[in-house]
Amino acid sequence: MKHINEMTRKEFESLPDRESWKKPVFFDSLVIIPGRARDLHESGFRLMDYIAIKDSKPLCKLSGCSDVLHLDGIGGFGNNWVEKYKGCPTMVPPKAWSIDCLKKSGLLRLWVNGHQLEAGNSLSSFEIYANKIA
Repeated sequence: MKHINEMTRKEFESLPDRESWKKPVFFDSLVIIPGRARDLHESGFRLMDYIAIKDSKPLCKLSGCSDVLHLDGIGGFGNNWVEKYKGCPTMVPPKAWSIDCLKKSGLLRLWVNGHQLEAGNSLSSFEIYANKIA
């Protein structure tokens, strides 16, 4: 598989979908593919697809039906925050989210230093979670 900096948008779009919505996908960065002008969500915003990346190589497409990306879940409290914090947290440890732009495709890549990313379900809004690397 090619390095993500050498891939075209069309190559990203032709990647396979994730195996299952119920099976977790772990990766180190995420490429965001905005939908074409005809690909609209019922909200009126364009759909987006997301490519899981591990070691600068693509793994799979993650969504395709979402018009919103929630970093660390809706609210930003992380995965399973009710169990983790025993209720709504008053403070959540900060994370260093970063975005850059791939050389050939011009698509955006998102990552978090010192964290492994995990994909949430593929729904109207798409959630990813940053899990601290031990």
